[in-house]
Amino acid sequence: MLVDVLPEKNVDAQSAQQWHTLTVSQTFETLRSSPRGLTVVEAERRLSEYGPNQLQAAARISPWTILLEQFKNVLIVILLCATALSAFLGHGVEAIAITVIVLFAVILGFVQEYRAERAIEALREMAAPTATVVRDGREKRINARELVPGDLIVLVTGDKVPADARLIEAVNLQTVEAPLTGESAPIQKHTNLLEDERLPTGDRKNLAYAGTVVTYGRGRAVVVATGMATEFGKIAELLQSVDTAKTPLQQNLDRVGKTLARVSFGVVLVIVALGLFRGQPFVEMLIFGVALAVAVVPEALPAVVTISLALGVKRMVKRNALVRRLPAVETLGSTSVICSDKTGTLTRDEMTVRRLFVAGQMLQVSGRGYEPQGKFSLNGTEVEPSEPISVFLRAAALSSDARLERNETGDKWEIKGDPTEGALVVMAAKAGLDKTELDAQFLRVSEIPFSAETKRMITLHETPDGLTAYAKGAPEVIVQACEFELTANGKKPMDEMRRAEVLDVARMMAGEALRVLAVARKRDTSPDAADKEMTLLGLVGMIDPPRREARAAVHECEQAGIKVIMITGDHPLTAKAVAAELGISKNGQIGAGPELEAMDDADLERLMESIEVCARVSPTHKLRIVTALQKRGQIVAMTGDGVNDAPALKKADIGIAMGITGTDVSKEAAAMTLTDDNFASIVAAVEEGRGIYSNIKKYLMYLLSSNVGEIGLMAGATLAGLPLPLSAVQILYVNLATDGLPALALAVDPPEDDLMQRPPRDPSTGIFTRPVVILMLVGGLWSTIVNLSLFVWALNSGRGVQEAMTMTFVSLVLIQFFKAYNFRSDRHSVLRHPFANKWLNLAIVWELVMLALILYVPLLERTFGTFGLSLRDWLIIIAAAFTVSPILELAKWSERRGWFGKLE
Repeated sequence: MLVDVLPEKNVDAQSAQQWHTLTVSQTFETLRSSPRGLTVVEAERRLSEYGPNQLQAAARISPWTILLEQFKNVLIVILLCATALSAFLGHGVEAIAITVIVLFAVILGFVQEYRAERAIEALREMAAPTATVVRDGREKRINARELVPGDLIVLVTGDKVPADARLIEAVNLQTVEAPLTGESAPIQKHTNLLEDERLPTGDRKNLAYAGTVVTYGRGRAVVVATGMATEFGKIAELLQSVDTAKTPLQQNLDRVGKTLARVSFGVVLVIVALGLFRGQPFVEMLIFGVALAVAVVPEALPAVVTISLALGVKRMVKRNALVRRLPAVETLGSTSVICSDKTGTLTRDEMTVRRLFVAGQMLQVSGRGYEPQGKFSLNGTEVEPSEPISVFLRAAALSSDARLERNETGDKWEIKGDPTEGALVVMAAKAGLDKTELDAQFLRVSEIPFSAETKRMITLHETPDGLTAYAKGAPEVIVQACEFELTANGKKPMDEMRRAEVLDVARMMAGEALRVLAVARKRDTSPDAADKEMTLLGLVGMIDPPRREARAAVHECEQAGIKVIMITGDHPLTAKAVAAELGISKNGQIGAGPELEAMDDADLERLMESIEVCARVSPTHKLRIVTALQKRGQIVAMTGDGVNDAPALKKADIGIAMGITGTDVSKEAAAMTLTDDNFASIVAAVEEGRGIYSNIKKYLMYLLSSNVGEIGLMAGATLAGLPLPLSAVQILYVNLATDGLPALALAVDPPEDDLMQRPPRDPSTGIFTRPVVILMLVGGLWSTIVNLSLFVWALNSGRGVQEAMTMTFVSLVLIQFFKAYNFRSDRHSVLRHPFANKWLNLAIVWELVMLALILYVPLLERTFGTFGLSLRDWLIIIAAAFTVSPILELAKWSERRGWFGKLE
């Protein structure tokens, strides 16, 4: 991929400044920026001045290079040399025809590889990293290549730092700088000035470096260097790539292609030797032998698979699935288990508070989505928030990082941040408590971020009561940390009985498919004691409605033999209710995190055979779940969005990251990213993966069956002592006509109706299953029998050799076209949607027109050595060629009955 580099003067200008020695205000002044970030207009100007924020990569392969690669095939070079010799000896017309056909084949190969290169290039662009930037005072997500010096960026746990930047805010911020310094331990960051100009990179702790990863906390920073001027750029490493290594299928086809090539060469040598033995001219047999080798050696198989996979991946992007690694496309068709997160993937990720349990009373909250409008009611009667309710709402909002804002057009409210926290902020806004005003009034001085292990978040604020800690998290965690409860009559002690009563209320709310959080506080505390002896303020129950399309997608998985396991950090009762609504839960069996933790690996493997829902799950549990399923022979797709999900995503056969809510770390670990975070897109990707693999199989069956038919015809005629049934020009044209447009049309064949009603493909079987091989051989051998018989009959019926060769030539072309329609499915009848592939229809019509021109245009007739056929000849040829269809249909019928082995 060709990547522009910053102008040299700008690289030097960015690198020269010792940014760690400047204060925050000096940094803003030097970069002519502010806490509101740059304006959009200024950012565009700087982008023109400094160039894009990207590293120098390998040069893009030029079209001329791709074209020249086509002539590196030794057979092509030998054929062209032999053709030149033939022209020198007086066979000019035939030599020109062969040259033209070879050039057409070269151009076809060039077009295919050029499209594949551009498709992979497009994948690199689509997989480019993004960054959260503040411009004109508003946060927005942009492509990281658009960052410029002076931009204000937002960093949160899981982000990859997109450029070198001076920190202006750091809340428990830690980064791993191993790519730069080799130090694997997280580095604690701060905003303080550092005076020593000669500090090594690893000690400049008020800077965040491009390519490093935020592992904890959050912060803001102003960009000081981009592109090749960053520390990362100085060691010339790529920030982003798409893996283009050969897939297992390509490697398999490499081996198959080489084996077929050796066999084909052997047969060709025998044919040429026998021709020379019978007195055929050396140059003529050389040209014919090389032409036959060019036609039957499938040297392009791996390249064609690359094209099919790359173009298939582009189609998958339209269905909201971005595949980063081509082997993942093959694996998608074999997926037998999908382990999916609940929130945002199976549900809409639009949390809305419905219930509050405060001071022993259950209140209802009205409103929809993120609109800050709604009422609080008790037993159906609207009430004004009491003091305990107001304290609860204030605590919930202050302990959240999400912000409620209007969108850019101003016609809709949206949440910036976590949807769960967003629901709490909206709930407070319904009572007139504005998050921005609360943050200004009660300044946050520290925080203990949420983690999957602690299941709670604590923030510390300056208040009139001293340093106050506000906490929110899982009820079982928060309630156990509370020694008191806030009631209408003030703070009262909590005993074990009261804790059990509160947790019973939480379970009841969870049973209504509500996600339940507990909120607590501790006044006049210190950071070290913030999570002890807290006061419970209440419970909040919110709902995230299931996606409408998710239930249909789950049902489609069931038909496709794919098991869906819902994984969530929610309460088991909440998880069970949502799973039942989506049709995931059949037996009602749920595995909870603590139970999974207590199991040994063998017990977990047995449990995963029957379990459908995993609740209160942490990222470490995800890794064990994937491992257990894989040990049971399952092909596992696993979703994830957090930093700690990365090991499970890498371990899974298909790691699936969330494009919207996912961290940069999870996206890099995953093989596929959902651009809409939607479960239905996973199923669509599986369907597309199955379709791509199926079309590659169709292409290979057709191509190899055609090659078997061609070489079988030539070998049979030679061994029988007959004249050669095709000339070098004709055999090359047959190769061009069949390997060209009709074969490519099969690579974009519409998916079969029952594609998602078949069980997952066993990846260990490979593409050449017994039914596939038998179908290829039946088609190839029948083509050999029909064409050889037709040739013998034509010679014995008094026709000349040229007319017999013409009839065989036309028969061979037509029989390939009939096979193209038959091979649209390896199991279903050709009469089932016979003309559904419009590209195949157009390709066949085009090739028939070309065939007619070859037969009836005098110049082409002489060039190809053909003969104008009569109507009777055409009827005989069509009848003979058509016989391949019922023969292949009989073979498919036998396959459906299981005579040839299991269909894949």
